[in-house]
Amino acid sequence: MTAYTDILYEVRPAGVARITINRPEKYNAFRAHTVEELIHAIQQAGWDREIGVIILGGAGDKAFCTGGDQSAHDSQYDGRGTIGLPIEDLQSLIRDVPKPVIARVQGYAIGGGNVLATVCDFTIASERAQFGQVGPKVGSVDPGFGTAYLARVVGEKKAREIWYLCRRYTAAEALAMGLVNAVVPHDELDAEIDRWCGELLERSPTAIAIAKRSFNADTESIRGIASMGMQALSLFYETAESQEGGNAFREKRPPDFRAARRR
Repeated sequence: MTAYTDILYEVRPAGVARITINRPEKYNAFRAHTVEELIHAIQQAGWDREIGVIILGGAGDKAFCTGGDQSAHDSQYDGRGTIGLPIEDLQSLIRDVPKPVIARVQGYAIGGGNVLATVCDFTIASERAQFGQVGPKVGSVDPGFGTAYLARVVGEKKAREIWYLCRRYTAAEALAMGLVNAVVPHDELDAEIDRWCGELLERSPTAIAIAKRSFNADTESIRGIASMGMQALSLFYETAESQEGGNAFREKRPPDFRAARRR
């Protein structure tokens, strides 16, 4: 078994792999190393014939995942992947493995964390969960699955609202827009996920794998959009506009994008 530092990996006897981002002190924000470990673990579980379902979650009660660790931008976004961490590889892998992936959202699913929950096959949420994007507030965006695929999930008008305004949405609001599959009381979250896993494990794994490939085929063009968009994003991150957003977040002040608008 691989020794991980940023994640936890557990295989349950029934055929369920539970993968947990283990950075609760950072609200389970990911750095490049975190993403690489997630890729390794999902690859391992996704092609293990003894595994039927993968659960993706975050440690602690506060957060599922809050996206890229802004405090790690200078030291940890180290050139791996188009934007310094291989997030597009992780998003694609969640779609590519032939097993259902369930996002277990017990708290904040913000920014890149919201995107991860979106690309999972299912999202089961605690009533305490909150969802939302922050990109335009911090000089960033997810120009692929986080935008184009989100529009398929919640509709284009709602997806634009989510991205342009960077509002927070309760679990009930997320359920109403189709962003999650179920919302349950906080202390019933794991029991509900176990019920979903139990049903999935009673189904034909080959039929599910084919169905997943078929669903993905309809949105596979988004992978190309993401590749092109991430290249543009890597250039955007070098601009004063993007850096102002990141600096303002770290300095806990409102960003000033007036100069960018004047351009």
